[in-house]
Amino acid sequence: MTALITQARDRLLIFPYLLRVFPQVDRELAVWRLAAGRIPDLQLRRQALQSIASKRFHCQGGSIYALYTPEYTRLLTQFIVALQTISDYLDNLSDRVCGCTEETLRQLHHAVLAAVDTEAPVCDWYAKYPHQNDGAYLDSLVACCRRCLEQLPGYHDVRRQLRFLMQRYADLQVFKHLDPAVRAERLVAWFESCRRHYPHVYWWEFSAACGSTLGAFMLAAMAAAGPVSPGDTLQLFACYYPWLCGLHILLDYFIDLDEDRQYNDLNFVDFYPTALAAEKGLLYFLQQAKASMEKLPRAAFHRLVTSGLLALYLSDPKAATPERKKITQQLLHAAGAEALWLHRICLFLRKRGII
Repeated sequence: MTALITQARDRLLIFPYLLRVFPQVDRELAVWRLAAGRIPDLQLRRQALQSIASKRFHCQGGSIYALYTPEYTRLLTQFIVALQTISDYLDNLSDRVCGCTEETLRQLHHAVLAAVDTEAPVCDWYAKYPHQNDGAYLDSLVACCRRCLEQLPGYHDVRRQLRFLMQRYADLQVFKHLDPAVRAERLVAWFESCRRHYPHVYWWEFSAACGSTLGAFMLAAMAAAGPVSPGDTLQLFACYYPWLCGLHILLDYFIDLDEDRQYNDLNFVDFYPTALAAEKGLLYFLQQAKASMEKLPRAAFHRLVTSGLLALYLSDPKAATPERKKITQQLLHAAGAEALWLHRICLFLRKRGII
């Protein structure tokens, strides 16, 4: 009976998500926007404010995990918003300053490791970066993440797994922001060193999976619920890494294809040899994620996350262009009725400027 009640509750999470969590996300972002506006260095201030303004929906989407353990919703929302804000800010810093070396990028991305690992040292993230005076903005974000994690009863059960995921995330960010002449070569070499663990994916699909923060959010949500066993994390990884995390970032790149081609930016979906291959690749990741999540506790929650992920990204006007429309429709129909329903909700929310 308890399992049935939990399943029913998970199917209805869209309502507290929109009515309770979205407003809190906005409140958290308002705090960080105020802090960003006080950054002394003009370039750092500009990038911090721009990342919050243009990537707000990343925090909105990730905050669904705050409802996994209702009594920790507020704390999880704070963690999710802070970690995602770090991610988006560092992405902007890596994108906007030309000629960043691998050493510079690695130093910056120590921040995401320290954010999830309370045993990691706090260092000078900007030591090798041309702009440095952020008025402790990044330090404050890192401290917020650590403070939240320390209050989760199962944090120390997932600390190493969080560190693993964010190390992969940091590696991806470093390699993808290297000089265009070498970045693909470095990404391929990185994949080859890990390939035996991921025999059924291409290198760009592996890279996409490494670029997602969803696995970290879910680990934190599990830690909020209590002790987490090694078996629990193995089950989670079988679904999320690479399948659901890969689907997440492939969707992100899918809607940005035209823009990235225009500016010659790296786009993982563009590495599929044809549009049909891209369609098959995205559908394959969706199918693998759907199949593996049925083995997870509270599968209904993960089905909602997957449907919401598709609805959020594919409600973007860029997904409705003539070149994208067919794949968009295929993905939504493959995901099922819940995804189609949430897609209509997201279209409405976009019209209202809520997302």
